[in-house]
Amino acid sequence: MNGTGSSGEDRLLKTFLDLVRIDSPTGCESDVASYAAAALRSAGLSVRMACDGSGAETGNVVAELRGTAPGLTIVLSAHMDTVEPGRGVRPVVADGVVRSSGDTILGGDDKAGIAAILETVRRIDESGSAHPPIRVLLTVGEEMGLLGAKALDAADCTGDLCLVLDADGEPGGIVTAAPTHHTFKATFTGRAAHAGVEPEKGVSAVVMASSAVAAMRIGRLDDETTANVGRIEGGGAANVVAAECTLIGECRSLDPDKADRVRSEMDAAMRSMADAFGGRVTVTWTKEYDGFRFAQDDPLLALIEDACRDAGLVPRRFRTGGGSDGNILSAKGLPTLVLSSGMTDVHGTNESLKVDDLTALVRLLLAVVARATR
Repeated sequence: MNGTGSSGEDRLLKTFLDLVRIDSPTGCESDVASYAAAALRSAGLSVRMACDGSGAETGNVVAELRGTAPGLTIVLSAHMDTVEPGRGVRPVVADGVVRSSGDTILGGDDKAGIAAILETVRRIDESGSAHPPIRVLLTVGEEMGLLGAKALDAADCTGDLCLVLDADGEPGGIVTAAPTHHTFKATFTGRAAHAGVEPEKGVSAVVMASSAVAAMRIGRLDDETTANVGRIEGGGAANVVAAECTLIGECRSLDPDKADRVRSEMDAAMRSMADAFGGRVTVTWTKEYDGFRFAQDDPLLALIEDACRDAGLVPRRFRTGGGSDGNILSAKGLPTLVLSSGMTDVHGTNESLKVDDLTALVRLLLAVVARATR
């Protein structure tokens, strides 16, 4: 088969290095999109850019490879944007590990996933072997709130199994559950007064907000549920009773009912403290995404685990407290599993990726396609 062995591994590594050298912070994904689209077309896929309304300079990349045999329609997905500092990445390969030069991230989140997808479809094309229909979804704006995935048309989110290549850890890891996530912004309004002359005429918004935080359950609430206040901001001069204060926070849980209950508790704490101190509060809640959970005996989960073994990997199931495009695609009705892709210490300048993990990820994807073919 062309593209396998050392030549295929060399091409895979080159693709990854090419990708991380392309600047693509959120909103600036067009060069990565062009690179990926060209590679997908050369592997025989039809490709189009799907406008997403996120404000990015390009849209999501949607590609299709017509099946040559019956089987499950497989969807492979990764995101094209990176966090900062992600401009001018200079990858260094030493002892089988790729790192940045130390002053930027590497960008394996999620260019490891993109590189693995491109190499997978190249090898399928070169082998001429029978395969089921394959769709590729490369999204924009993931790091800023899963924006590209949220904007995908429902018609592009169809298939029998979607694999989102966006979890850290060695290949073989399978995310079986992810949380429902709510965020809030609350603005407390009190009444200003001179703090040294007539403080009794004031109503402190800072006191209201801080009392509300003190009344909340914060941190890890149980093995499925967390809550946090990430910012408190307000007031001005030290001698003025603060008239306004803002809180920003969140709650999330693998159990959507628990997420709703914690949301209600946090909301009630804020409103109660505003009333208690004679002020007002406006609270705006946003559901960032719904969670997903796979049944332990789901046949799709078994398929992935069998494919892991085919690829020489040890499958391991785990739950996550973080969200990904997988949450959005699952909510759109596409059965989705998020896979570990070899990423380590993402979003930091000490990020790294083992070359062996990248090649193992491609082996896993090819094994999934083989098992999905009837």
